[in-house]
Amino acid sequence: MPDDATVMAGQNGQVSGMVGLSHVLVLENSPAQRRLLATLLRKWGHEVTVCETPEHALDILSQQDIPIILTDWMMPGMSGPDFCRAFRQLDRESYGYVILLTSKSEKSEIVLGLEAGADDFVTKPVNPNELRARIRAGERIVSMQAELVSQNRKIRTTLAELRTLYDALDRDLLEAKRLQESLVRETFRPVQNGSVALLLKSSGHVGGDLVGFFPIPGNRLGLFSLDVSGHGVTSALLAARMAGLLGTAAPEQNVALVQAKGGNWIALPPDEVAHKLNQMMFEEVETDLYFTICLADVDLETGKTRMVQAGHPHPAILGSDGTVEWVGEGGMPIGLLPGARFETVEFQLAPGDRLLLHSDGFTECSSPCGGYLGEDGLAELLIRNGSTTPQEMLPKLAEDLHAYSNRDDFDDDVSAICLTFTP
Repeated sequence: MPDDATVMAGQNGQVSGMVGLSHVLVLENSPAQRRLLATLLRKWGHEVTVCETPEHALDILSQQDIPIILTDWMMPGMSGPDFCRAFRQLDRESYGYVILLTSKSEKSEIVLGLEAGADDFVTKPVNPNELRARIRAGERIVSMQAELVSQNRKIRTTLAELRTLYDALDRDLLEAKRLQESLVRETFRPVQNGSVALLLKSSGHVGGDLVGFFPIPGNRLGLFSLDVSGHGVTSALLAARMAGLLGTAAPEQNVALVQAKGGNWIALPPDEVAHKLNQMMFEEVETDLYFTICLADVDLETGKTRMVQAGHPHPAILGSDGTVEWVGEGGMPIGLLPGARFETVEFQLAPGDRLLLHSDGFTECSSPCGGYLGEDGLAELLIRNGSTTPQEMLPKLAEDLHAYSNRDDFDDDVSAICLTFTP
């Protein structure tokens, strides 16, 4: 009998399953009504599956994603609303649009059907034009739902791909952070007549801060602290390049050293080093980034210091008497203006003094209550930790800065280099 099987071809030679027409399941207790509905649907070009019992229909619907379901309200063993509830509990990938066929017209009955999971109603006796219009409305809704499912699937796929890429990038950035930290290979080094301590903490994976030192012939020491504008990989790459120009003990590779007549290596005045770096930024690097730097040349015998401060925060001298003095004349950052001028300043370190070159990650560290640490706050931290050993002081400063910010991570990269002068 055609009433209880899936019919693949319509009448009058029409092929069911035509493009744009949905597969329809008909659940009807009356054989005459089943034949009438199946005939109409096949005539309109639909593929049709007819069922006599709700159990048979649920079994088919659990295996096939049939989009349109016509179901009678009055059936033995299970009512139309009961069937809707059972159908909605099926694990289906696509949505099924349920139209209840009923002679009931009371609002309370309609509400009951909607709450049970029905989408629409067609009253008996069925008007073919009304039924066709309601099926078309259901097809539009099912089509939109299918499009949403497809788009959501694409989004999930894209998110999974992005997650894979992000995880790979995260691993690369963690490795890059380890490589960047290797630029500061040691955090403490005794030198003749003193010691040098270094601190570098990136606020993210990688940052643009860098500190370091290099020997200068004649028992002198070059110290530098620089901060590249911005954050992330680009800033870190520029900082790494500056490490290759300054943070090296090989004089032929250090931009701050030149070979004099006779083969001896001598240090350029700090302002000339800043000029060379500024010129290099415009002629070789060609980037929108710039950086600030503080470069000091310290005589470890006498404490006489020459320094250039190109846009970097003022260095601090923590005296052996517990006082703090700020040194430097400011100046333009490197790579901001082609014709920028830089000046070398000189000052004298006394025995027991500690010279701190630091990034603005200290002075511009914000507190939860608002405001910034500033120079006054940094001076307080220096005085508070003035009795610590040279090796302990920078880690103590970092601890106090964490306590001030009350956060696990800093807003900006934090870096410093501290020379303790003990002739």
